Amino acid sequence: MEDVKRLLDLSGKTAIVTGGAVGIGYGIAYRLAEAGANVVIANRTEGTCREAAETLKAKGWKAVSIESDVSSEESVKELVGATLKQFGQIDVLVNNAGIYPSIPLRNMSLRDFERVLDINLKGVFLCTKYVSEEMIKRKMGGKIINITSIDALHPSMIGLAHYDASKHGVWGFTKNAALELAPYHIWVNAIAPGGILTPGVQKLQKAPATESSTQDDVKAFSERIPMARLGDPDDIGKVALFLASDMSSYMTGSQIVVDGGVLLK
Repeated sequence: MEDVKRLLDLSGKTAIVTGGAVGIGYGIAYRLAEAGANVVIANRTEGTCREAAETLKAKGWKAVSIESDVSSEESVKELVGATLKQFGQIDVLVNNAGIYPSIPLRNMSLRDFERVLDINLKGVFLCTKYVSEEMIKRKMGGKIINITSIDALHPSMIGLAHYDASKHGVWGFTKNAALELAPYHIWVNAIAPGGILTPGVQKLQKAPATESSTQDDVKAFSERIPMARLGDPDDIGKVALFLASDMSSYMTGSQIVVDGGVLLK
């Protein structure tokens, strides 16, 4: 049997983390960089993206930032091309970029619905398509990790119909992509986070009470968690490292729920 440190060692591998500058994405980027990977932090906001990469580099780890919009085909192509130019290969893709504006169905416009699907679902398709093509060409396999949500399994609160639709879509896409890419030794899995204390959730906690987004919604959700706390981005980062490493060598088409037990209720 291989040594556990060797199994978790990502030295020499290159990982793209979309939405990797803050929250869950940064928690994932941190753990992959710590394990030795060359981490590409892809984010729509250049300044935030650059700051995150610099923070990791200050620890002596390898990280670069690339401004990217996952909902744009051209931007995704540029992201893949820039990563290959910098590191020559892509071994791990983490499709984390996502948005979750809370809007009740009666107030939701078509553009509201399309914007969430463009980033949360179309972005996963585009990144998976162009990264997997490069993995297939290289003939060395790879790991693709999609960040879904417990909302892919059960709705959490009113106002997230568009978000829930996108995350159900990502879960279905994960399973089908896993079937198609398995012959090329590309394993595709998902992580379904529950309530994670990200900057976005902290903003909701401080939001003024409205029908679409209230502090009471977040408080009520938190009180349903058997572990009695919201998760930390690192709780997701550690599971992402497991899926990116050889620790998950016999897994594809799976979804790991990381929710503090909330779905038990």
